[in-house]
Amino acid sequence: MAGILGGHHTLVTGAGSGIGAAIARALADAGAKVTLAGRRREPLEALSRELPDGSTFIADGFDVTDAKAIASGLEKARAAFGPFSILVNNAGEASSALFEKTSLEMWSHIISVDLTGVFNVTQAVLPDLKARGRGARIINVASTAGLTGYAYVSAYVAAKHGVVGLTRSLALELAKKGVTVNAVCPGFTDTPMVARSIAEIVAKTGRSEEQAMAEFTKHNPQGRLVKPEEVANTVLWLASPDAGSINGQAIAIAGGEVMTG
Repeated sequence: MAGILGGHHTLVTGAGSGIGAAIARALADAGAKVTLAGRRREPLEALSRELPDGSTFIADGFDVTDAKAIASGLEKARAAFGPFSILVNNAGEASSALFEKTSLEMWSHIISVDLTGVFNVTQAVLPDLKARGRGARIINVASTAGLTGYAYVSAYVAAKHGVVGLTRSLALELAKKGVTVNAVCPGFTDTPMVARSIAEIVAKTGRSEEQAMAEFTKHNPQGRLVKPEEVANTVLWLASPDAGSINGQAIAIAGGEVMTG
């Protein structure tokens, strides 16, 4: 699919590792100019060195909860590559706790990053996308947590359900503008976030790494973690011209754990 995104400028938030990095690779390999957005510069620079020369701009210090940081990053990226035509909202965090032990601070932080962050960045990029019209894309990285419930992550589940709802609402608002809006909903994926969660389980419970891993893979009927590249390839398809009629969808990438009708 090389070259199918030539002429596009894509913003990928949370691009430094995991799913975000895999998405950035796929889009750059398909010919897009990619702004790598994240809070820390070092992982963004490391990723940029892997990608084709001249294909990336690094927007570090990009905090999706900070309107000024967003505006500054977008201004510099537009100066490098022009207006945006594809937005991938990937930045997110997850924390686990019993609901009654979920503090208001934890709740507010997760909602702010995982849901309000999508709102903030989308509003800031939307004028570019509407000006582009047909072929412009918004792709939100949600989660199977946006399609079903999981215990001990109530804030995360609430935020991701919000992302799916926002996706559907915005898809209807922008349909006549030629901008499509979709979400991808990965199950547990082989990322640094999951690796940290496994390490926490091992430290807190004394279970082996294999036993802790089983807690994550048991939900997937295929008995494995999703690969970041599998998520990235779905995003690439949604960004491609072939997906022009796909709008308002929440696509589960989870080996059959969640089946959408």
